[in-house]
Amino acid sequence: MLKDDVIYKISTKDQWRKAQEDGVYLGSKDDKCDGFIHFSTNDQVSATLSKHFNGQIDLLLLKVKIILLDQTILKWEISRNHEKLPHLYGHLNLDAIIEVTEIPNHRDD
Repeated sequence: MLKDDVIYKISTKDQWRKAQEDGVYLGSKDDKCDGFIHFSTNDQVSATLSKHFNGQIDLLLLKVKIILLDQTILKWEISRNHEKLPHLYGHLNLDAIIEVTEIPNHRDD
């Protein structure tokens, strides 16, 4: 199903700073409301940006190594366009994040 062994989380810089202070990423407001942390595969990142982050600034892309996550709380569930998306039903341990890159300001016009 996956081309590689990573998934991605789009985060604001403020959320990332808070995670670093807390030592754990607890998710965005939407994640907390939904009860899980939303992730995307490499092929899904662009659509996620367009659908949920259009026009937002100060975004980061967190690259997460799947094997470093608690596998008992990582679920692949059908979501938009009948695709399976990764959802983490708990906190994201920071040691699973292997790369953080800035996302250029995104806008779909």
